[in-house]
Amino acid sequence: MEIRTGGHDDVPAVLALLDGATEWLVANGRTGQWGTEPHSTNPRRIAQLTGFAADGGLWIGERDGRVVGALAVGAPTQEQIPPATEPELYIRLLVTDRTAKGSGIGTELIDHALKLAKDEGVGLVRVDCYAGDDGALVRYYEKQGFTRTDTFGVQVNDSVWPGQVLARRL
Repeated sequence: MEIRTGGHDDVPAVLALLDGATEWLVANGRTGQWGTEPHSTNPRRIAQLTGFAADGGLWIGERDGRVVGALAVGAPTQEQIPPATEPELYIRLLVTDRTAKGSGIGTELIDHALKLAKDEGVGLVRVDCYAGDDGALVRYYEKQGFTRTDTFGVQVNDSVWPGQVLARRL
């Protein structure tokens, strides 16, 4: 897989990856993470991804010229995330093409984030994720070498979206 810097022109492809991931989650009865609506029609999500592209923190994974994954690094996107006590690289977004599930795209993008941190002389990489349902996403990051640190909740309408912060030292 080739990993390159993402830009504004990549935002529609990343939104399509998010839409595909949401469709996969819904098909598997896992609506708690991102709900049921497409990201590509959500003005807040479009603005967020446009911001990721504008600040230089968006990375795109391609195979055979096709976008199969995206990574965004920068400041945490949730105000509930406790600030780091040292310099860090924060993974703001990781999404992969669900039709290529299990092919290592996520691992390659995480490895890219680790390399970025190392190149910047940073010894801490953090990420947050959905911690609800059966905890599968938290376990995914643990398999990638991350350790649970803080939990948090985000009020969404009448419920609280459960989140988990995880960290990995280099």
